[in-house]
Amino acid sequence: MTAPASDSSAVEASRPWTVFLIFLRLGLTSFGGPVAHLGYFREEFVKRRRWLSDRAYADLVALCQFLPGPASSQVGIAIGLSRAGYGGALAAWTGFTLPSALALIVFALGISSAGDALPAGVVESLKVVAVAVVAQAVWGMARSLCGGTARVTIMAAATCIVLAWPSAGGQVGVIVAAAALGLLLFKLAPEATHEPLPMVISRRAGALWLLLFLLLLGVLPIVAQAQPDGTLALIDAFYRAGSLVFGGGHVVLPLLQAAVVPSGWVSNESFLAGYGAAQAVPGPLFTFAAFLGASMNDAPSGWLGGLICLVAVFVPSFLLVFGALPFWEQLRRSHHTQAALAGVNAAVVGLLLAALYQPVWTSAIHRPADFGLALFALIALMFWKLPPWLVVLGSAVVGALLAAVGGAA
Repeated sequence: MTAPASDSSAVEASRPWTVFLIFLRLGLTSFGGPVAHLGYFREEFVKRRRWLSDRAYADLVALCQFLPGPASSQVGIAIGLSRAGYGGALAAWTGFTLPSALALIVFALGISSAGDALPAGVVESLKVVAVAVVAQAVWGMARSLCGGTARVTIMAAATCIVLAWPSAGGQVGVIVAAAALGLLLFKLAPEATHEPLPMVISRRAGALWLLLFLLLLGVLPIVAQAQPDGTLALIDAFYRAGSLVFGGGHVVLPLLQAAVVPSGWVSNESFLAGYGAAQAVPGPLFTFAAFLGASMNDAPSGWLGGLICLVAVFVPSFLLVFGALPFWEQLRRSHHTQAALAGVNAAVVGLLLAALYQPVWTSAIHRPADFGLALFALIALMFWKLPPWLVVLGSAVVGALLAAVGGAA
């Protein structure tokens, strides 16, 4: 007996391959950063496909913004999980992440093999446009997350501390201290109205996933000490960065910079050029990790290094989504959780503000022309509302022209 057409389409939509194809199309076309990605997801899965109600989707976004890691990618993982189980979660992430990861690895290999063949001024302009992108992120996050004297003070203190002690340990310490201050200073009430999320994971399984997340976070640094310049150290650095990023993809910048530049794995120039290029590709900003892995001065590098770093930075997202979904109802009702998160959110704005100064500003702005290009890139992003990829490409063209004029002179 043939199933009705509606039943057949529902079964088809529950297969990981179908989930992969849907997210692959989104990964090829979703420009604009995490906020835009969430808009694309709502249009696709709430309005068009009706996989979720508006209320359930809003609650799913709230959960993923609560967790550390890239919110838009985590929403995609959770949607894939709800449709086709663990295979669906992997398919959703692969489809959404693959296009930008491949593009950035190819860009990294191109810089390493033909850097001198690039037009003069292009790499420098990518570093300059990173100033505008990070400044826009700092401004937007400060407006939404740093309301009130206490939050602004936490933000400023976090900035100063991280600039004084620029290490991954200092950044983790700032986040922990901010959570403690949030518990002491803020009295917040969680939202009362919500809709239970579709869950395919039991509480027992969720607890095991969270335990694995914490176990890797604690054990990887110890194991990596036996191979400080090898693959394990690389996995540890990128796993830790993916585990501790609150507030969106741009906040991964200071954590990754502290991990790969002082160690000599990636030069500061390549780091900033890749970060600028990451604004010109669709999909999640966390795929910047693939560029860094492909750009490593030590093995592994190239395609293997890009894949290792990409997987390592995203593994915490999978573990946290799988682990937190069964406990979300309890978490969102906790006043203490909300208060601690308010302190953490203010601190991560401070981390990003510190990164805006060092290394982004100090490595990119050396002359009046650099400042002017950064200023107009910022205006194009914030006031002209141009898409980031167009601003990146335009800045590259302007940088090449300025270099040509300077060379002719």
